Amino acid sequence: MTTSHGTKKSIIALSVLSLLCSSAMAASIDQTEVNYGGYIKLDAIWSDFSDGSLSSGHIGRDFYVPGTTPVSATSSSDAVFDMHARQSRFNLATRTKLDDGSEIKTKIELDFIASTGGNERVTNSYSPRLRQAFVTYKGWLFGQAWSNFQNVSALPETLDFVGPAEGTVFVRQAMVKYSTGNWSFSAENPESTVTTADSSRVETDDASMPDFTARYTYNADWGHFAVAALARQLTYKVGAADETETSLGISASGRVNFGKNNLKFMMTQGQGLGRYVGLNVANGAVFDGNDLHAIDSTSGFVGYQHHWNEQFRSTFLYSFFLADNDESLLSITGNPTKSSHSYSANLLYSPAKQLTFGIEYKVATRDTEANIDGDLNRLQLSAKYVF
Repeated sequence: MTTSHGTKKSIIALSVLSLLCSSAMAASIDQTEVNYGGYIKLDAIWSDFSDGSLSSGHIGRDFYVPGTTPVSATSSSDAVFDMHARQSRFNLATRTKLDDGSEIKTKIELDFIASTGGNERVTNSYSPRLRQAFVTYKGWLFGQAWSNFQNVSALPETLDFVGPAEGTVFVRQAMVKYSTGNWSFSAENPESTVTTADSSRVETDDASMPDFTARYTYNADWGHFAVAALARQLTYKVGAADETETSLGISASGRVNFGKNNLKFMMTQGQGLGRYVGLNVANGAVFDGNDLHAIDSTSGFVGYQHHWNEQFRSTFLYSFFLADNDESLLSITGNPTKSSHSYSANLLYSPAKQLTFGIEYKVATRDTEANIDGDLNRLQLSAKYVF
């Protein structure tokens, strides 16, 4: 039997696709190894806000965002139910061996959460968004990745998208990073969030230099411990205003193993940390009309994971954020967040290594400087398959 040239190309393409979609999810092309991965995840979320409500499609209904918990002295609302598969993601990675024995690696990752798209009336369509896209070579990383100020491996296993949202450093952005031994250093994309006289949040991108970080990680049989430092410039250059302020922070985090069980933790303190902590639950600084005033904050979390047997496991988590707002500036800042706390517990069941079903309950509170608070009670059920 004979085939046309176009048909041969189609057969070759299908063969390559078959390799990429095999159980190993990997293929080799010349000196380059290609890997495809990700997961499919369905979330069913029941949320009860004690003081107010969040509109349909609001990000705070897709996952826990501390700064969006409604606070009110009088209002209340009924519980709401949401179901989505927006957290599903996929990534493509390559590894190329060079003649000198070194390697060039790349990774690009996308998901659909916190993105624009259609509505829930008919198609539930959502736009893919770029999570990570970087290349590494001889200790260097170029591209968008997790901030070097963050220790991703310290995040507990939760059904919620972030988990200890108010207590963790959580940033992805463009950077140049260099790693050698236990040390890593980076220059990362700058951005400032500033509270202005009308109590609004202004995002400014006028820094004259990148954000700088340094991190030291100690690995051992019992787990690991990391200490990271951040130094950056807060800016507000709007109209006649041209102000800058220094932001400094330090974060300690790690994991301690107890056989199959583990304890994960993080503690972060600094001035002007703003968007780096708590999903920007507090801004980096306040502009009083003349000067910038950095907002000090302390945050952290501790999470314990217990394996009941080969198939069942649970994570018990506590997370907090505390802001040291300048009371003399409250007439400008209005009623900013003073603190946020959350507790959660889950039960995860994996009948197969890559398949997990789970249930998680979260209780959270946000308190403002006027001592007005709001609570969140959330029950979440999820099904996830990692490929």
